[in-house]
Amino acid sequence: MAMRTRLTWFQEKCLRKYFGEKRFCLLYKASVQEFSEQDLLEKCQDQGPTMIVLYNKNCVVGVYLQEGFQEKHVSTTLFALQKSGFSECALQPSLPASLFYAKNLLGDMNGFFILLGQKKVTISSKICKILGLPPEHSTMSVFDCEAFRCEELLGERKIKGITLLQSNLLDALRTYKPYRDLVHQTRILLLGPIGAGKSNFINSVKSVFRGRTTHQALVGCDINGISDKYRTYSIMSRNDSGPLPFLLCDSLGLSENAGLHMDDLRCILNGHIPDRYPFNSVKPITPNHPNYIHDPLLKDKIHCVVFVFDANSVEKLSHGLVAKIKQVRKDLIKRGILHLALLTHVDSLDLITKGDLIDLYKCIPVLHKLKAVHRDFGFAFSDILMVSNYVAEWELDPVKDILILSALKEILHTANEFLEDLPSNTQVD
Repeated sequence: MAMRTRLTWFQEKCLRKYFGEKRFCLLYKASVQEFSEQDLLEKCQDQGPTMIVLYNKNCVVGVYLQEGFQEKHVSTTLFALQKSGFSECALQPSLPASLFYAKNLLGDMNGFFILLGQKKVTISSKICKILGLPPEHSTMSVFDCEAFRCEELLGERKIKGITLLQSNLLDALRTYKPYRDLVHQTRILLLGPIGAGKSNFINSVKSVFRGRTTHQALVGCDINGISDKYRTYSIMSRNDSGPLPFLLCDSLGLSENAGLHMDDLRCILNGHIPDRYPFNSVKPITPNHPNYIHDPLLKDKIHCVVFVFDANSVEKLSHGLVAKIKQVRKDLIKRGILHLALLTHVDSLDLITKGDLIDLYKCIPVLHKLKAVHRDFGFAFSDILMVSNYVAEWELDPVKDILILSALKEILHTANEFLEDLPSNTQVD
């Protein structure tokens, strides 16, 4: 019979928060094997850092042994998981096996005893108070007991795999070409609320390809946003072999009553606005402007739009701004311009740790955000991407790189799908 832990995702995340980035590998489960101290000790001996979890109908209590089960005195930490939160209590070093001896045999020891044969735990009143357990929990019945080996979540082998994936993604993107070479560089427009992370995403992409952090696109904390010009950014590879065949286009942020004017947006999409054009929220560009592009070519137009949202605030946007973004989506659909959503700052969501960035789509807080974007804006789940931008880091992280490169790969595929859908007689620029 296959063994599965009773720990919920939130309980696992809470334990990782306090005991480090660990992978919990189930070694023993009393309800599947046997409620036997001997069985547990045999399974856990010399397994390295070990955690025992005991389940009561009202709470979860457990023991964490940093040095695992050895025939010597080791430091032990007791913990409790209740609706009110997590609590812990450090014990004096003792033999791990003493956790299973009745106190009348070896004295009071540390005041915490696991009696598996009787399916109960005894806890001294002092420890109950420290853990925030009610006095009646001094003798606690348990319906299951699990023991875990606690491995490093990002071990050497895992890091090697991540580094290889990062290298493969970089190679694939360096060889990217626009569909049928219809344009020399595909144009990707980043749209989104002020402060969502558009410029940070551009800097993050440039950093990954450069192999060091860069800050060409201006970022900051101004309530009206920092990007006040239309900018097109080329991406240079580390070997300085020239710009890659795509441009990331930054613009003024969207706001309910200010920000990017909708007439300016239409002109960007149609290729009428030049690089470095200064926006005016109340006075959009007109054909009379000296730098207005009157006869734009396909290379001047936008081939894919990416709506950028801060994962921490996407559900807090005003009704007016949500309505404006939904209207922009309708306009894009009428024009046949493909578009995606990009959630930034996912690493700062509650309970999300670096280890979660390897497989974000399994994380409950992230799934809640995906559902919110789908519900509020109508994006298909497959069209919602996620990244962790470089914000304050000085060194690159291969785990973050993979998220950034994977998102960029999907964006460029989408741009190519737009070019592929153009009439067959479209001329190469």
